[in-house]
Amino acid sequence: MRPRLDVVPRSGQARESLALRLTNVDKRFGSRTATVQAIERVCLELRRGEFVCLVGASGCGKTTLLNIVAGLDTATTGTVERFDSRTALIFQEAALFPWLTVEQNVAFPMRVAGVPRAERQQRALELLEIVRLVGFARHRPHQISGGMRQRVALARALAQRADLLLMDEPFAALDALMRDHLYDELERVVAVAKLTVLFVTHNVREAVRLGDRVVLLSSRPGRIVREFAIEVPRPRRIESPDVAAQARIILDHLREESSHV
Repeated sequence: MRPRLDVVPRSGQARESLALRLTNVDKRFGSRTATVQAIERVCLELRRGEFVCLVGASGCGKTTLLNIVAGLDTATTGTVERFDSRTALIFQEAALFPWLTVEQNVAFPMRVAGVPRAERQQRALELLEIVRLVGFARHRPHQISGGMRQRVALARALAQRADLLLMDEPFAALDALMRDHLYDELERVVAVAKLTVLFVTHNVREAVRLGDRVVLLSSRPGRIVREFAIEVPRPRRIESPDVAAQARIILDHLREESSHV
């Protein structure tokens, strides 16, 4: 018998417990005569310290929604409320500066913010210690692996003093063994830094492995059609039967939504 996944109720959260609230967010692209509705009436709340994964078919608006939350794009209608949350965005590619060392890449946001050199160097090394890369501080990006580069990107996000971390398929280009290692690292860093995470992925099992909640978007226009509480105890393994069973339930709903295209 497969475990039941409960739909999370959309009850209002006390303002002080919220990191993020989206209310009736729409996004349309194009002109008046030729518009494309990317996302439609999205309502979503993230509690502080919560790890929420967005899943859906390609083109359903996951990245568009993430960009709106990050402030890289604006909603056509609706409201985005970040409750005293500083945001940082991590992409599928680490997007490090190739001419800077690992330490200098991590320190870059502090340099832009005008933090004194000695202070930012010390903080950068502290952050590299958190992601277990302090021994690679003097290396340049091409001298380290893809997984290491993503950990540098995570340290750089922490350098922004962010408490809301937005992640757009950050592990998609990595092999399975490296992804599994980074799942553990990400969970550890999120716990240490007390981060709230909104994580976009095509990989439903990855979403169940990482998330406290999985939010399913419909095919375009992207609407939230289901929310699933993930109750598998941590620490989780991606190959575990419980993770696989819950992922299968969500995948069934995803297939049903994809069939409406």
